[in-house]
Amino acid sequence: MLVPKPSAYDVHMNGQWLGRFAGSTSGSIVVNIDERPEYFEGTANLIEDDENLPDSVVSFRTVNKEPNFQFRTGVILAIDKKTGAGLSLEELRPRLGADQAFSKYADVRGTVDQDSLTLSWTTDTGVQGNCVLPRSKAGEPSELVPLQKNWTEFREYVAELKESRLLFRGQNAPWRLRTSYHRSGRADLSRFLREDLQALYKHLSARTRHVFNLSIPDENGAFFNLIQHHGYPTPLLDWTYSPYVAAFFAYRGISNKKADAADANEKVRIHVFDQEQWRADLNQILFIIAPRLHLSIGEFIAIENERMIPQQAASTITNVDDIESYIQSVQQNRKQYLSAIDLPVSNRRQVVRDLSYMGITAGSLFPGLDGACEELRERNFDL
Repeated sequence: MLVPKPSAYDVHMNGQWLGRFAGSTSGSIVVNIDERPEYFEGTANLIEDDENLPDSVVSFRTVNKEPNFQFRTGVILAIDKKTGAGLSLEELRPRLGADQAFSKYADVRGTVDQDSLTLSWTTDTGVQGNCVLPRSKAGEPSELVPLQKNWTEFREYVAELKESRLLFRGQNAPWRLRTSYHRSGRADLSRFLREDLQALYKHLSARTRHVFNLSIPDENGAFFNLIQHHGYPTPLLDWTYSPYVAAFFAYRGISNKKADAADANEKVRIHVFDQEQWRADLNQILFIIAPRLHLSIGEFIAIENERMIPQQAASTITNVDDIESYIQSVQQNRKQYLSAIDLPVSNRRQVVRDLSYMGITAGSLFPGLDGACEELRERNFDL
C-alpha cells in the first residue's frame, strides 16, 4: 500500500526546537513557535557561550505557512546571564567596546521539514548565525526503563521509600512527561501570559470569591494551580507526595471492562521524581518565562482550590516541552532524578478496592458534587 507523501503545508513549524547555533558567535538556542490561522509566530532565545556577551531574546512572525520562509524579527532584547533580566541601553554600554553596538533586529531565512528546522540570520550590525534544530521527541514513546511490578509488589516497594523525599505522578499509559500546555501544540509562553492569562483573569474573577492579585507570587501560583486543576492547559505539571494518590490517577478513567480485557503488556505508569535532590542541585525558577530551560518545583497556597490538600499536591512549572529528555540531560554524570514504575492495567479492580479502604476515592480527592457522583458511580455500577 502506498502512503501519500505529506505536502509542504502538512509540515508544521509549531513546537519547541532546541540545539546549537554557530556563526559570528556560538551557543545554545531555544525556539518556541505557535501556529496561528495564517502564519507562525514565536520567540527565540540565544544563550551565548562567551560569558562576556549578554544572552538575547527576540520575537518573530512568518508571512505565511510556507516551509521556505524569510522575515525580519522584532526588536532584539539583551538578557543578563546571571539574573535573566532584560538590559537597558545604559546597562549595555559598559559591557560593549567603544566601537561595538548591540543589534536591533535580524533578517532570517529558513526551511522546515519533518525532521528539522534550519535557520540562518544576519543582524543590522552584521552579526551572522545559523543552526539546524531537530524536531522535539516530546510526542514519541518514553525512553525510560521502568520497574515492572504488580499492585502487591508496588505496595511493598513504596513502603520502603523515604517519606517526603519523592513526588509521584500517575498516568494512564507510559507516556513521556509533558505539560497539558505543550501537549496542546503551543510553545510560546510569552503569548500565554499576554493573551491566555489576561482572558482567564477577566472571566474567572467574576466566578471566584477571592480576587487574585497576580503581582503577589503566592497568589499568582495559586491562580495557575486553580486553572490547571479545572482543566485549562498550563505549563504546570501535577504531582503528589502520595504514591497511592498517584495510583488513583493512573487508573482513573480506565473502565473495569477495559481492565478485564487488557493483556499483560498494557500498563499504567507512575513517575517517581526525587524532588529533594533536584532542589538541592538545581536553582528553582518560579517564573513562566525564563531565558534558559528549567523545571522548578512549586507548592502553592490553596486559594479557592479544595483539591490541593487531599491530593497532597505539588506542581512543577517549566518552559520545557520534552521534560523526560531535559531531566536525562541534566542527570548525566549525576544522581538519578526521575524513574518510573509500570503496573498492569488488569490490576484495576484490586487497586480501586484497596484505595477505597484507604479513603482515596473521587469523593475525597475532588470535594463537591462531581467527585461524589464519580465515587458513587464507581461503587454502584460495574463499568
